[in-house]
Amino acid sequence: MAVFLGRNAWFPGAMRWSRILVGLAVVLVAIQLVPVSRDNPPVTATVPAPPEVASILRRACFDCHSNETVWPPQAYVAPASWLVAHDVKEGREELNFSAWGPKQAQRVAKKLAQEVEEGGMPPFLYVLAHPEAKLSKDDKALLTNWARSF
Repeated sequence: MAVFLGRNAWFPGAMRWSRILVGLAVVLVAIQLVPVSRDNPPVTATVPAPPEVASILRRACFDCHSNETVWPPQAYVAPASWLVAHDVKEGREELNFSAWGPKQAQRVAKKLAQEVEEGGMPPFLYVLAHPEAKLSKDDKALLTNWARSF
């Protein structure tokens, strides 16, 4: 006497898991519709830095600390896009090399050297995604000496 257990008898709860997966897929698609600002406002002033310092700043700092952000592919897929946009917004608020003025110079003089020396900038996760942003000892020395010149 055989008892028919149904199509998913090999895995009890398979129907529940498939509904959960479908629900998760719907949520992932739906969150793509949440708008994220990925703007690059006009550059109003440039940072007065020697070419070797400017090169390091462009390579390691400008994506978050300027209006010249190169938006990576993950900036277009939620929820990673939310994190990237948030980090850029915060970075520009803290220090923006594209809106250079006395306020920016004071922040550089106060914080840039300290952050670079302590390894806080560029952040570890940014360097993982952008290995070219990793600062050598010489890069750090150039940046800190420049920052302390203000």
